[in-house]
Amino acid sequence: MTEPLLVVDGVTVSFAGLAALDDVSLQVGEREVVSLIGPNGAGKTTLFNVVCGFVRPGRGRVEFQGRELARHRPGDLARMGIARTLQGVRLWEGLSVLENVMAGAQSTLRSGFVSALFGLPRSSREETALRRRAHAMLERLGADDVAERHPGSLPYGLQKRVAIARALMVDPVLLLLDEPASGLSEHEMGELATLVHGLRSDMGVLLVEHHMDFVMSISDRVVVLNFGRVIATGLPDEIRADPEVTTAYLGEPVHSCDDSPVSPVESVSPVESVSPVESGT
Repeated sequence: MTEPLLVVDGVTVSFAGLAALDDVSLQVGEREVVSLIGPNGAGKTTLFNVVCGFVRPGRGRVEFQGRELARHRPGDLARMGIARTLQGVRLWEGLSVLENVMAGAQSTLRSGFVSALFGLPRSSREETALRRRAHAMLERLGADDVAERHPGSLPYGLQKRVAIARALMVDPVLLLLDEPASGLSEHEMGELATLVHGLRSDMGVLLVEHHMDFVMSISDRVVVLNFGRVIATGLPDEIRADPEVTTAYLGEPVHSCDDSPVSPVESVSPVESVSPVESGT
């Protein structure tokens, strides 16, 4: 593995006395794609929320670029070099695609996004530079030709690209992707996989996803959670062959006609859980 970019060490989180995460540890290296998978309620979104500062762990620590994150808040992420996409797309329908992407840089602007968006005198230079950057980001993601359209007029797969472009406007060194393949067709997932492979040249990527074919095609390593505990960490092929992972997804090992275990990747595509902040799980 490359040098650790993100280190999660022994993190434990409880809600109403129930453990959502129990002594969870993982690492993401520079220019590495790590996928976090597991059945419903496994704690995947809770872990994302710990990294982002929405949830404070009862025990354990999180380090980013060698610095412990003890009191950080979600508003600090962009300044630190962390970007996160949310489930769905969460684009503003009243703004154009270009303006949505520009909004991703609001935390880095001196004059503020509103001033830059409307080209007020004190921000004219910054607004010009921001529009140029947003166009370049859309071009990188293959969406510059829809810059002036509104998100609702676009296919869902293209909206996903716009949402990622918006996240990338802070020039992150760590990108957190929350179910990026959700709602995409097989062809769109293939395009997204190519995109993620391209991003890893500039950043580390940690993603939560339930489309196992997508996960196995893009991941350098896979971490499996079940009931808040890490039950497996390894290369995609190692995770495919792990009987404990099969049991976690299906409840019991599944065998083929020749009595060999069937990969959980081939036999099931679990659905991701809702946010623990909302559900308490």
